[in-house]
Amino acid sequence: MSKEVPFFDRELETLPRERLRQLQWKRLQSLWREVWAGNVFWRKKWQSCGLSGPQDLTNWDDFLRVPFTVKEELSQDQLEHPPFGTNLTYPLDRYVRLHQTSGTTGEPLRAVQTEEDWQWWGHCWQFVLRGAGVTANDRIFFPFSFGLFIGFWSGFEGARQLGALAIPGGGQDSLTRLHTIKTLGATVLVSTPSYALHLVNVARELGLDLRRLSVRTAIHAGEPGAGIPAVRRRIEEAWNARSYDHAGMTEVGSHSFECVEQSGLHVNEAEFIAEVLDPETGKPVRRGEVGELILTNLGAAGSPMFRYRTGDRVRWSEVPCACGRTFAQFPGGILGRVDDMMIVRGVNVFPSALEAVIRQFPVVDEFQIEVYKRGELDEVRLCLEIGESSRDDTVRAVVEAVRQALGIRVEVVAVPLKSLPRHELKAKRLVRRN
Repeated sequence: MSKEVPFFDRELETLPRERLRQLQWKRLQSLWREVWAGNVFWRKKWQSCGLSGPQDLTNWDDFLRVPFTVKEELSQDQLEHPPFGTNLTYPLDRYVRLHQTSGTTGEPLRAVQTEEDWQWWGHCWQFVLRGAGVTANDRIFFPFSFGLFIGFWSGFEGARQLGALAIPGGGQDSLTRLHTIKTLGATVLVSTPSYALHLVNVARELGLDLRRLSVRTAIHAGEPGAGIPAVRRRIEEAWNARSYDHAGMTEVGSHSFECVEQSGLHVNEAEFIAEVLDPETGKPVRRGEVGELILTNLGAAGSPMFRYRTGDRVRWSEVPCACGRTFAQFPGGILGRVDDMMIVRGVNVFPSALEAVIRQFPVVDEFQIEVYKRGELDEVRLCLEIGESSRDDTVRAVVEAVRQALGIRVEVVAVPLKSLPRHELKAKRLVRRN
């Protein structure tokens, strides 16, 4: 093993897979009994597939009888039973926190947590932080506004539980945040990959060399960008720091993290049951193939989630990782959203594949993917922020790079610097035009 491997719980993270499966089953049965007693949403759903009580959950085949859960039915439940819906295992006065989804894929979904649920969120984040080598001696900077989005709130809680110094960056502009990082000696940056790159541009304009700052580790979430080699390389070179990927969802929790080997995301199978299925047939994909990630969380009894269709595309692998963890991996991280797929002249194209090409060109500051219809077919236009001096050459080079990488020709146009939106949280670079 080439690197010292940090663990949060070495024994748990290196369990033989058979024992890991036994642990999941024991926790699932306990959770099932707790939820059946008080949760109207799940009791109705389970009864709809012929399960009449906790005693009917006798093996994994019984579990697989449970229908998938999708975000739309959770949203509809909240519309019919406002404001929080019926996915509540306990009386409402037991819940202590409220968050909601970002709304990037539809109406925001509210999520409430009990104190025990919130402790579990922080517990999951400790796997994320320790996987990246973060310790109690670190100073972790969170450059985001403290709104209803759960992602970095839970990271903040994880940092607190770890014993690290958690530094909030809410209410600050990018210039002030860079000043805070420098003044307070932050050693870890937790942000979206887009915002880490945005800070690179701000620092460049100030003449500030980020490589001279104290940041040695960057942990990214909210977008698949950190799993794209060209994006990771740009962040690491600019910050002189190791860049780690992470994945989570408001609906289910912080479910995956990257280790020091950086060979893909480890799904935290101590806290989640993960399935990877063909989104069309609902059947399991073979190992090494790409499918949709389905998740069941095992530690949030207040508003749990069973067999939730995340809409995220991943590749499932049980190839042993050099770090020693037995958790399955998603090589390449989150590969994109199932519903973001475009068919361009018969070729399936995902935004992450286009970003992987675009990020190979350092002169491109920001970009946007426009999708529009020509007849019945999708057409793609890439809008790239490029300086005047290298504009034409870069446009031609990107056209050719996309053709070679994906086998399609797309329109590429240069737009003025700073003309495209910047995003503190999830970047919205895919725009569909009528």
